[in-house]
Amino acid sequence: MSSRTETLASRLTARFAQELRPLPALPNEVAFEVDAVNLLAVCKELRDNAEFGFEQLIDLAGIDYLDYGREEWNTLASTATGFSRGVNRIKEHVSEQTTKPRFAVTYQLLSIANNWRLRLRSFTNEGEPPVIDSVFDIWNAANWFEREAFDLYGIMFRNHPDLRRILTDYGFIGHPFRKDFPLIGNVEVKYDPAKGRVVYQPVSIEPRTLVPRVIREDNRYDRVLKEVPVGADASPANR
Repeated sequence: MSSRTETLASRLTARFAQELRPLPALPNEVAFEVDAVNLLAVCKELRDNAEFGFEQLIDLAGIDYLDYGREEWNTLASTATGFSRGVNRIKEHVSEQTTKPRFAVTYQLLSIANNWRLRLRSFTNEGEPPVIDSVFDIWNAANWFEREAFDLYGIMFRNHPDLRRILTDYGFIGHPFRKDFPLIGNVEVKYDPAKGRVVYQPVSIEPRTLVPRVIREDNRYDRVLKEVPVGADASPANR
């Protein structure tokens, strides 16, 4: 960690000793977790206090921690062409009780005056739908970012001025970035000549598991297929 990021981390720890908890981060990055109940107060202080000066929200994203830490591969190693063996997708979710809710929101903050960046993470409430306070009144740039997180993850942002879908169709069912969302979707659209309009109907394709195909041998490079001089014996014994 550079001296600049160390300065930021020490200032945050001193000012928000009770509100922030450090998170693992890459070198020269600073990341903290804040409880949802303290989110707005902390964000407002980060913006208004010149010691921090985070006047800009550059990104906001949802996270789904369903089945976090579980994998779908039978091998821990990979070949030069990819994993050698795939298995069926996980059909049963983690049954152990976790101490944190399933969904979280990350905030990428920028201080132009101080030339540093900060990543915050805050978990939503437990249950369905997941809810967290909107930071629109602190950073207006959160408007479309929060709409995107709502559309893709179903996260509700309390007091958002216009929480509508932004990427999917108005009649879309579900939230496609959730880990339990079916890859084939829930509905499909088609044109109905009788009704003279586009209609929705249940998907008509069967779900399937895709297994990567790894070609171990390629007969295109077999010597017998190469050009053989006229009169030469191309039998296997003379290869």
